[in-house]
Amino acid sequence: MFEFLATQPQLQCLGVHAHIGSQIFELNPHTDLGGVMAQWLITAQRYGFTLTELDVGGGLGIRYTESDDPPSIETWVKTVCDSVVAACEAQHIPLPRLLCEPGRSLIGPACVTAYRVGSQKEVPGIRTYAAVDGGMSDNPRPITYQSVYRALVANRMSAPLAETITLAGKHCESGDILIKDAPLPALRTDDVITIAATGAYNYSMASNYNRVPRPAAVLVKDGEAHLIIRRETLQDLLRQDCLPETLSRPLEST
Repeated sequence: MFEFLATQPQLQCLGVHAHIGSQIFELNPHTDLGGVMAQWLITAQRYGFTLTELDVGGGLGIRYTESDDPPSIETWVKTVCDSVVAACEAQHIPLPRLLCEPGRSLIGPACVTAYRVGSQKEVPGIRTYAAVDGGMSDNPRPITYQSVYRALVANRMSAPLAETITLAGKHCESGDILIKDAPLPALRTDDVITIAATGAYNYSMASNYNRVPRPAAVLVKDGEAHLIIRRETLQDLLRQDCLPETLSRPLEST
């Protein structure tokens, strides 16, 4: 890369960027990153570049279920900073401007997705399904790479756990499962199911699969609620549809 950039005087190289993964719970990868990136800074010097910025990316995991145990943001920041400082001091190179991308660790826990329960279906000896008014169009992560979430009954938070329920979406796909075998209270039609930690990747990956409109988004703070994304309508979905003129003419009477 640097060899190519050295032959392109119209391009300016300010720094380097790292991406070591996603949903990482261990600190060791972030500890090792400083030394790896310091070597890239030294390599750049050999080609005449003095890089002033280092972006260590992100990757810090969040808690989707009770078994997830990610480090705190404060611990992650200290680990990254200590690693970069130690690596630069060991190589006798100036400290770059340090950038990071906390992304999911900030936005993920800031959002919950609410669904309304519809019908239920029991398959004797196998499992009980509860259908909700959403699914893979608003959260494609479970069907795409088997992401696991925790569900709550928002309108009856104190109700005791009584059943093991699989929450199924509305999209007529066998893989449209939001959560498989979730421990929940006995569900009723119109119960409100909330799934936590859906702020990262859900809406950005949402689609109109099967012509399903995307839901609204509401910002809640200090007891006040504000609409920040309007709910899509069928008219929104049809707005871009058009027919060739030859097909849109009214039929002539014979």
